[in-house]
Amino acid sequence: MENQKNNDEIEIDLLELLSVLLGRIWLIISVGIFCGAGCFAISRFILTPVYESSTRIYILNKTESQTVTYSDVQLGTQLTKDYAELINSRYVLEEVIQKLSLDMEYKDLLRKVSVDTPADTRIVSITVEDTDPVQAMGIANCIREAASSHIQNVMDIEAVNVVETANMPTEKAGPSCTKWTLAGAIAGCLLVCIIVLIRYLMDDTIKSSEDVEKYLGLSTLALIPVAEDGTDAKKKKKKR
Repeated sequence: MENQKNNDEIEIDLLELLSVLLGRIWLIISVGIFCGAGCFAISRFILTPVYESSTRIYILNKTESQTVTYSDVQLGTQLTKDYAELINSRYVLEEVIQKLSLDMEYKDLLRKVSVDTPADTRIVSITVEDTDPVQAMGIANCIREAASSHIQNVMDIEAVNVVETANMPTEKAGPSCTKWTLAGAIAGCLLVCIIVLIRYLMDDTIKSSEDVEKYLGLSTLALIPVAEDGTDAKKKKKKR
């Protein structure tokens, strides 16, 4: 019986919290729209756009000079992670910095480069992010050239074939206005909901006869109405 009473109390509290939120629904929606519009403006007009340029290479480790066996294919697939580590190595990236005369350190360039190796393939994709689309394309092509020679020397590979050269990005890759708008709207709504619930839970004043019966366990014998006319007359007398 006690467990059942506790469950009933929890359900009533949840319904009360839901009714409080529904009573403030227009405030929640308004703040969500305002925050979403603000984040949209920030992502569209304030944040610097970022462009991505990608190039891909094909690597095959052949045990014989004329034929390609199944073991060659399996070995090449297993070594794609090693190729990714070599592409991101300090030797390759510092060589790119020197060739292009980039005003950045090795760690700065490393944050701009991402290497992806699709499953069950020997294709390695090199993607570079930069605020300048032309520079992003130049860095991607230079990394591909430097990494190809470095992989051949370290892994004793005969050749690294170019699947596709780096493209000139025409559309920005980020920041996404849609994601920023949705994130801002959701964050604004959640913030208002939290504030409304905290204010409701912290308010322990008794506002009605139902609250007296609920919190004090007493029944109300009578209600005294507030004489609004009398109070208005008193205010007028004071003003006079």
